[in-house]
Amino acid sequence: MNLHGGSVPILPGDTGTLARTPVGRVYRWDSARAHQAPKARGSPEGEGVDETRRNFLKLVAAAGVIGAVGGGVAGALDFAGRPPVVGLSKYPSVQLQDVDGSVLTASKVMDEYNVTTSDALVFDYPLTNEPNILVNLAPAEGVSGATDVPGGVGPQGSIVAFSAICQHLGCSVPSIAYYPPNTCSKTFGPLAFYIHCSCHGSTYDPSRGALNLTGPAVRPLPQVTLQWKSADDSLWAIGVTGPAVMGHSNTLQGGVGVGSASRLGRQSPIVLCSFP
Repeated sequence: MNLHGGSVPILPGDTGTLARTPVGRVYRWDSARAHQAPKARGSPEGEGVDETRRNFLKLVAAAGVIGAVGGGVAGALDFAGRPPVVGLSKYPSVQLQDVDGSVLTASKVMDEYNVTTSDALVFDYPLTNEPNILVNLAPAEGVSGATDVPGGVGPQGSIVAFSAICQHLGCSVPSIAYYPPNTCSKTFGPLAFYIHCSCHGSTYDPSRGALNLTGPAVRPLPQVTLQWKSADDSLWAIGVTGPAVMGHSNTLQGGVGVGSASRLGRQSPIVLCSFP
């Protein structure tokens, strides 16, 4: 007779075997001892083996081993599931290159670019996913500009660079770009040039460390610290001041370093004269 998947023999004269077998428990009986006298079967040597209890103990032992090993495995899987933090431990000193790959010098910037330059001059620093706008605010013929501005380098202290990622919701160049004088009819007192984001209208003053002129952004743009080496006229990016680049917990984390040099690129900005 099968009960709960197990086979329990009915011994001659043993009418209480089934009654003594708890529901859900399976016993294994030694067939050689199955016909011993009831007394012998009642001795320790003749008792059936409780398979449920034995299997339970096996599972407990196995669980202990798995638990010891599993902790390390779980830790490894957890580490594998999280990408390592990428970035830099400090700001690198990076030489700037012109759009043609040649060394960018202050003289080239003064000759090729000024306050009227409409193209966005973009370079990455300190990470490859952190674009910046290089601006020369030096006056042009018949057009006023700005000299000796905060953070400015070059012979007139007019060359500056700022993050090209808006501090509002992270729109990047060409949506955010430098607007030279007469791009829009909007002026801020005597100031006719500015950095403007066409996404939502945030505006920044490049002659005063990219301070906010209009919202919705409430923080200034991070400013790249430039170095002018007068010995060879070269320009270098050596740090960033101000708040963190939008979208990064800090400016040094969240991307790959640019390496030893960063090359300028020219982009036509998206111009939209929309101000809050």
